[in-house]
Parts: sequence; C-alpha cells; structure tokens
Amino acid sequence: MTLLCTGYEPFGDHETNPSRQLARELDGETVAGHEVVGAVLPVEFDRVADELAALIDEHDPAAVVATGLAAGRTTVSVERVGINVDDAVTVPDNADDSPHDARIVPGGADAHLATIPVVESVEAMLDAGVPARVSNSAGTHCCNHALYSLLENHDLPAGFVHLPLTPDGAVAEAEAPERGGGVQASMPLSLQVEGVRTVFETTVA
Repeated sequence: MTLLCTGYEPFGDHETNPSRQLARELDGETVAGHEVVGAVLPVEFDRVADELAALIDEHDPAAVVATGLAAGRTTVSVERVGINVDDAVTVPDNADDSPHDARIVPGGADAHLATIPVVESVEAMLDAGVPARVSNSAGTHCCNHALYSLLENHDLPAGFVHLPLTPDGAVAEAEAPERGGGVQASMPLSLQVEGVRTVFETTVA
C-alpha cells in the first residue's frame, strides 16, 4: 500500500517552495507501514486535477495529502474545506493564467470537507511538538484547486496541508528588494516533514 504526498513548484515571487522539498524528502519513506510516493505538481490551474488523477491511477494510494506554501502563516495548517472556485486574485499561475470567480467543476458541489481527520491530525501534531492549527480557508488558488479536485473526483481519504516558509526561504524573501525587507514567519523543513508524517499516521491509524 502507498501514500501519496504532493507538493508544488515555486510560483510568483517565491524562489523556493517548501512543499516541493517536503514531497521529495518523504518520497520513498515508510510511514505507518505504507510507502510514501512524493510528487511535485505544476502551479497551473489547468493541469492540477489531471496530474493528481494520473498519480492516483498509477499508485492507488490509501490516502492523499497534498501540500503547498502559505507564506506568512506561522503553523502547519490542515485545511478543512475545498470550495468550487478558481480565482487567482493578484498572482497568476505559472502558465500566466488568472481565472476570476470561475467554477472548478461546472455543476459540481459548492464545497467539500476534507476526508482526512483534520482536527485529530492537528491534535496529534501538537502532541508531537509541531505547531499546527485547523484552517477554514485554502484560498482560491491552485492549493484549493487541488483539494477540491481530490474531494470531488476521488473516493479516498484526502486533504491539504499548508506550510510556512522555511528559515532559508524567509531570509531570501526578506533580502528581495520587492519584498521591502520584511521578515516573515518560518519553520524548519524537518519539523514540517514531521508534521505531514503525523497527518499520514493519524489518517491511516
């Protein structure tokens, strides 16, 4: 049996993405007796759902935890709900697509609740010393697109976890002129990996 963990490539002004690093770090590990398959998704609205579907068809995972960057957040955030809306707001995707108030699935459900144990996963992370919280908004960019698509199209435990910047990423962004020298919250990658590992362990327990 396998577990699927996805991350995203860098996007916008971000030169790195901890979710890509995390997916690569977990790839090939064994968690709760399951081998983890780590994969990196493109930050492109038109490709996310199809690439997730292909990965699920190939690996038949027992559960899927998709991850992405939420710069400025201070904790590992487990998303509760995915909504049927694509809206790039101020940041186009990596194909320069900027949907506005568009349905992900025309005629699909307005929203879906994550099917991993959201609250229990946060509690388990806190018990393990990983700063974590429940989040009630995955936004309307590709992260939400991934979560909604998983829940709309696949009948398996699935959820999404937003990650803070790593310390290196926070320093790089603070040094970028367009960032104005502001310092953002960060968390070591090792702690983020432990958090997502704990989410998987809680889900398959």
